[in-house]
Amino acid sequence: MKNQRKAYLYAFSAICCWCTIGSATKLTLRFIDVIPLLFLANLVAVLVLFAILCAQKRLRLLAATGGPVWRRSALQGLLNPFLYYLVLFAAYDRLPAQEAGTLNYFWPVLLVLLSVPMLHQKISPWSIAAILISFTGLVIISTHGDITGLRFSSPAGVALALGSAVFWAVYWILNMKDPRDNTVKLFFNFLFGLVYVTIVFLGNGETLRVPWQGIAGAVYLGLFEMGITFFLWMQALNYSTTTAKVSNLIYLSPFLSLILIRFAVGEPILLSTVTGLALIVVGILLQQYLRK
Repeated sequence: MKNQRKAYLYAFSAICCWCTIGSATKLTLRFIDVIPLLFLANLVAVLVLFAILCAQKRLRLLAATGGPVWRRSALQGLLNPFLYYLVLFAAYDRLPAQEAGTLNYFWPVLLVLLSVPMLHQKISPWSIAAILISFTGLVIISTHGDITGLRFSSPAGVALALGSAVFWAVYWILNMKDPRDNTVKLFFNFLFGLVYVTIVFLGNGETLRVPWQGIAGAVYLGLFEMGITFFLWMQALNYSTTTAKVSNLIYLSPFLSLILIRFAVGEPILLSTVTGLALIVVGILLQQYLRK
């Protein structure tokens, strides 16, 4: 049944978790490399999602699978968590946390663009204008405000951050077309993701001989970035009377994240980051308004 009070409670709980991720990722990467981090975080997420299914007494849904389901999960798991987090963590490793985190929020814009070839949707001239507003914000963040000079702080890091947004947007489109139970989908996706990252982990000869801070950070990300928080957000959407009442709340997260990055990581927050992020969010909200 719908319960808007519960919806807001779940939504704000998820936002409080997500706003810590930029700081947690940047701090954790000081003690552990990208691939071991993804391996441990993915493993924790699989265990968390399995525990949620057990608590909800829905393990029987795992048995209702067949060839098409496995193929779908194999593809979605390749996109998220494997490629998405592999590229995103690599971006955090090369960029300041404020840049990597805010550039990743460009994915709703890419979602609109990718919907043209993948969902055969049309874009109006006003929607293109909204996309250009967000794109301007992206350029401001990437160049630290030097739009005319176009001097990027780390071209590779910017490319990785935007690449993670592409993977997430494609995953989102495929996920929308998947009618399965959300928690079951997530579990199978992360299970396949664990298979992929394990192959890379073993193939690269990686080890888990890292300081306890790296282990703790990986467990935290597995719990609050990949596992529990997705469940909280899905619960918010399920309880909300309309999706719109909670969906736009997610844009509080990057601004709260900047505050934590300033005090937890010690990065001075640039005016270009705040300005660029505001333009990205304005463009996304305008795009949603035009779509309605």
